[in-house]
Amino acid sequence: MRGILAGVAAVALMVGTPVMAAAPAKLKAEAAAKVDGRAKLAQEIVDTVFSFGELGYQEVETSRYLTDLLEKNGFTVTRGVSGMPTAWTATWSSPVGSGGPVIALGSDIDGIPKASQTPGVAYRKPMVEGAPGHGEGHNSGQAVNIVAALALKEIMTREKIAGTLVLWPGVAEELLGAKAYFVRDGVFKGADAAIFTHVGDNLATAWGRPRGTGMVSVEYTFAGDSAHSANAPWRGKSALDAVELMNIAWNMRREHLRPVQRSHYVISDGGDQPNVVPSRATVWYFFREIDFENIGKNFALGNKIAEAAAAMTDTTVSRRVVGVAAPQHFNKPIATAMKANIDRVGLPTWTADEQAFARATQKLVGGEEDGLATKLRPLGAPVDPPVSGGSDDIGDVSWAVPTVVLNYPSNIPNLPGHHWSNAIAMATPVAHKGVVAGGKVVAMTVLDLLMDPKLLPEAKRYFETEQPKEGKYAPILTATDKPAIERNSGIMATYRPQMKPLYYDAAKYPTYLDQLGVKFPELTPAKP
Repeated sequence: MRGILAGVAAVALMVGTPVMAAAPAKLKAEAAAKVDGRAKLAQEIVDTVFSFGELGYQEVETSRYLTDLLEKNGFTVTRGVSGMPTAWTATWSSPVGSGGPVIALGSDIDGIPKASQTPGVAYRKPMVEGAPGHGEGHNSGQAVNIVAALALKEIMTREKIAGTLVLWPGVAEELLGAKAYFVRDGVFKGADAAIFTHVGDNLATAWGRPRGTGMVSVEYTFAGDSAHSANAPWRGKSALDAVELMNIAWNMRREHLRPVQRSHYVISDGGDQPNVVPSRATVWYFFREIDFENIGKNFALGNKIAEAAAAMTDTTVSRRVVGVAAPQHFNKPIATAMKANIDRVGLPTWTADEQAFARATQKLVGGEEDGLATKLRPLGAPVDPPVSGGSDDIGDVSWAVPTVVLNYPSNIPNLPGHHWSNAIAMATPVAHKGVVAGGKVVAMTVLDLLMDPKLLPEAKRYFETEQPKEGKYAPILTATDKPAIERNSGIMATYRPQMKPLYYDAAKYPTYLDQLGVKFPELTPAKP
């Protein structure tokens, strides 16, 4: 797989002398104004992707819409990256210089199972019962990057600022299914910095190791022999017995694992029906740990237990890595520069209706009823000692290129996460305002990266000398591992026909709420 710099030299034209100086406040103010001027586009992107509600590896409509939009705005798109039909890169180079510095702007695009929810109403109301939806808010991050990139494109062209912008999607993030493949395949080769945007409930960034874990997601499939469960059970070799023995053994070992580890499983195939001895059964594990060494140890232990369970049941076992995520480590110089821009932009000004909507949603799910954030958080610092928690495959990118993550305030605090309630705000003025604020910060920070002659060298020094003190990148993927692109295809085949009539028509309706007939904010259901 060619890196994101492939073709950049052909795109960039050697015209004029590139600007190399600290980003002037005037240009940053102009970048913010240009993002503000694209607030309508940001709203349309947020609402459109929300309406698609697609699960990981099946983000077909989402990727088509975003890549078409970027191509229309002068970006060169490469599709099918790392063997994933919904993965792509979109590249634009300034018409001066040789194409660098190269700044990669990424954000996730997939949804959550069973998270279909009407936006703008502070009560449970699925748009399609049982269907997926954006119950984490991944419909919004690409809008942040796109409006920032379009504002930058104008300024860089006029001011003759050298640089290349590369936009890319986090495909199947909920399966941790793409970014490690991108790293393995050299997608970030030649990039100087990466800015990743992720929905949050404040405008914030951090450096170093955050709370959370790295992990490996792996399926163990046991194969045995079927038989009639009543007439001749002794002739069967139960694959389900092997799954259950593996789970029992793993649960016995939990007491003897490090307290920071987290591990969980689901039996994704337990057989067909009770009167047939299961000849095939599958259990899907997440093994989470703080560092590369212990992720590897727990993965090896899982493999050992699986083999033992197979031996005890006269079955065989195979395994498939479904996804991986490295422990995360974010770049201090870039995060510090980003925080200065966060302070300059500030949080959106929320209306009384928006605050009432947020508090009603918090009440709905039993969260603290303190509304939307009105005070910025300080710059996040490394968590020491490490604290366990979730995983994100942006960790792999953070070991391939100096990386920071921007959280932008498009969702409501104190919600459960990975839940239908997290979709409630994601096509409302709350999401739209948060995206615009995030877009301003991204645009300003990219200008710093392109124009401050000290920032990228400092970021590189930190990446090469300070970050390795925490460990060395230890990839789990092998050269033969392939992304599980068939995942979620059945679910989307079931629900897409019901979801399609609800796709947002931006040409006909000002907002998705208008299309759905929602009078924002709806705090209680209408009485019949």
